[in-house]
Amino acid sequence: MGRLVVVGVDGSSSSDVAVIQAAREAERRRARLHVVHAFTWPVGGMYAPLDPSPLNRLARDAAQHARNVAPGLEVTESMLIGDAASVLVAESRAADLLVVGRRGTGGFVGTLLGSTAVSLAAHSECPVLVVREEAPDAGPIVLAVDGSPEADGAVDFALAEAELRGVEIVAVHAWLPDHAPAGTGVETAERLLAQAIAGRRERYPDVKVRQEVLSGEIRSVLIEASRNAQLLVVGARGRGGFSGMLLGSVSQALLHHAHCPVAVVRNKA
Repeated sequence: MGRLVVVGVDGSSSSDVAVIQAAREAERRRARLHVVHAFTWPVGGMYAPLDPSPLNRLARDAAQHARNVAPGLEVTESMLIGDAASVLVAESRAADLLVVGRRGTGGFVGTLLGSTAVSLAAHSECPVLVVREEAPDAGPIVLAVDGSPEADGAVDFALAEAELRGVEIVAVHAWLPDHAPAGTGVETAERLLAQAIAGRRERYPDVKVRQEVLSGEIRSVLIEASRNAQLLVVGARGRGGFSGMLLGSVSQALLHHAHCPVAVVRNKA
């Protein structure tokens, strides 16, 4: 079927930024871009005649915007009835990447920092890229590593993305010395980090990976590490010591406060 990037739009400035990022991602992957606008109907339980023209125009305008960003890119668009999370999860089943804006008008991603983001992170069949306005286009990719099998997908995604972008990866493992098991030190954390990356470098020989073990609380470490990054990549689940709470308070903190776009990667069952 070929590669596919899906972007959700709602006419907000945040979704405009998502379209730009999605077009660039599709261009890097030599993929097709599909622009989706979702809406719920009836509104407030009241059926009323629906004039689809403004909604169709919104999707068409977003698709044209993508073509302007990446001339020659194959772009399609559609208008779908349904709540944002359900529509996006359905679209993700055939996609390589799902891109959404950090904020919206409320019709598509207005609650992205709440239940919609959690639902996408938990159920999307492909990685979810949450972009922010005024996102940096320079700096490394920061990869959150906890050494769990559940986070393997995030490692693979980050390496592939770094190769596409031609940038280095800063692989970060956070630990709290006061809460570490007896007899373990920073060497244990360093070994865990190295093992998570080992075995994959052969596939990405041109990607430089810098490994950092940082002491501190999980959310604070990630948010600070994102300050000079162009992308933060995290797994949807982990051991609990790093990303086990990603579908709760940690993901909320990252989506609210990270200084760069955040990619959430869930391992397929």
